[in-house]
Amino acid sequence: MKSFIKIVLGSCLGVIVATLVVGLILSGIGAAMFASDSDQGSIKANSVLQLSLKDNIPQKTGNTEEAMFNFSDEPIIGQFDMIQAIEAAAEDKNIKGLYLTLGSKGVASAKAQDIRNAIISFKESGKFVYAYCGNYGYGQSEYYIASAADKVFIHPLGAVDFRGFGSEIPFFKDMLDKIGVKMATFYAGKYKGATEPLRLNKMSDENRLQIKTYLSALYESFLNDIGSSRDLSRNRLSALASELGGRTAEMALENGLVDEIKYADEVLDALREALDLDEDEKIPLISVVDYHKERDKDRNLGSNAKVAVLYAEGEIRAGKETYGMITDQHYVDMIRKIGKDDKVKAVVIRINSPGGDAFVSDEIWRELELLQEKDITVVASMADIAASGGYYIACGADEIIAEANTITGSIGVFGVIPNVQELMNDKLGIHMDTVKTERYATGVVSSFYPIGKDEAKLIQESIDRIYRIFLDRVAEGRQMSIDDVHEIAQGRIWTGAKAKEIGLVDRLGDLDYAIARAVEIAEIEDYRITEYPRIKDPMQKLLEELTSSKGSTVLQDRLLKTYFPSSAALLMEFEQLLNQSNRPMARLPFAGLQY
Repeated sequence: MKSFIKIVLGSCLGVIVATLVVGLILSGIGAAMFASDSDQGSIKANSVLQLSLKDNIPQKTGNTEEAMFNFSDEPIIGQFDMIQAIEAAAEDKNIKGLYLTLGSKGVASAKAQDIRNAIISFKESGKFVYAYCGNYGYGQSEYYIASAADKVFIHPLGAVDFRGFGSEIPFFKDMLDKIGVKMATFYAGKYKGATEPLRLNKMSDENRLQIKTYLSALYESFLNDIGSSRDLSRNRLSALASELGGRTAEMALENGLVDEIKYADEVLDALREALDLDEDEKIPLISVVDYHKERDKDRNLGSNAKVAVLYAEGEIRAGKETYGMITDQHYVDMIRKIGKDDKVKAVVIRINSPGGDAFVSDEIWRELELLQEKDITVVASMADIAASGGYYIACGADEIIAEANTITGSIGVFGVIPNVQELMNDKLGIHMDTVKTERYATGVVSSFYPIGKDEAKLIQESIDRIYRIFLDRVAEGRQMSIDDVHEIAQGRIWTGAKAKEIGLVDRLGDLDYAIARAVEIAEIEDYRITEYPRIKDPMQKLLEELTSSKGSTVLQDRLLKTYFPSSAALLMEFEQLLNQSNRPMARLPFAGLQY
């Protein structure tokens, strides 16, 4: 049952896997050879920094599954490096402006707000900011970023996707019933909605309430920020969203969402004018990635003290190193390595995770506790999501800092056990029989037999026990009573701003601020930042994955995400739910958020 989705995908995609492997290796070799001959050189005078949001933005540069397939000389830049580059460019006399080339990729709320704030700070240096989109128009989150620009340009055939926030959740119960699979679900916390797609056909009232609450809070922030930059009231923007007031370039201009309608070459002419260049002069554009690489050469490597920034992003799972995932073997080893470095005085763990395996979450929590026992300051910095298991690993930190739009909380536990007896007996004609010396000799439960009352009681006791441990960890770390934690836990999801009000976080701020707080708490002055995890060369990492036991799985996942992006998240979420058998989970429910 655990490999159900993989088998289906494999049968569909297996024919082209071998061809793709050869293509990837050849393209990687070619890109690497080309990259070795390239040299960007120093930054020219009168340059314009160009920010293109064409990839999913990880927290750490290259720490994403897509990085394994990226053989160009331009790595997938992380949020921290991106913002650092924008901030440095504001002070760089050679950089005269910022050019945003945006699209409709989709950027999570907290990340978009951080990038937007960096752009506003750049403007305050007195330099110009122009934004432009191609003929597909601005995605909603990209427009939110663009709205901070001095001028927002739009392609004549473009549009502004301005429609409000929503959540669309698939439910699988009837489908499972039809194929003869019954899902036994166990959970602690009335708001813990992760199992609802397997046991219901619509959201529970509690889940609907919590999603509506945090979406409304995020949307209010979204409207207020855009309104401040575009001089439009909150109510006017809400009305425009309701009537899709940006669905054509002309409507977007008339409604004050953009400033001018132009083709790309005309926008470049506007840049030349801002730089006082002749019409035939080349604009010295430098990408944020190249600018980051140039300034990275000047990092201070001579400082004795270190602040380790540990990026924990993705699902929390058991297993070995996987980009874009938090795995126990990899992260436990990394934290222990950090603890053995006498120069490390503080650790900032930057969390961007919906949670996952409860056991793995506890392992990582404990390793961070052991760092503190060595007098190493630990500060948790929350990104877009730090919920459930993501909050678990943060809760013991000396200080927790969240973004205002972080999605956090979801303090709860659940477990899922499929029963495939009807599928095996009635659909496939397969029957199981057992011989046992003791009642539970073949396990407390089996997917081939219904779960009895006694067995169900034992499983629920296990879930409740882990939930109590979770509450205890939070109570100890936050210096609250268990009853007070339970009151705000029960799987309930909160925004970062609300989490600060109820005591789940200490302060609001970005990663820069979290580093500054770690330095202050640790009482260090001269220091340098060292980042984890270490990112390998893309070709080396890809070959490692392809030659491992899960090589075909890596390619199937990549093909699915590349050619069927709208279905990928749904299918992988369903597969993850099926794969959670016999493992207690501390994980955020799938919400299908549309920003």
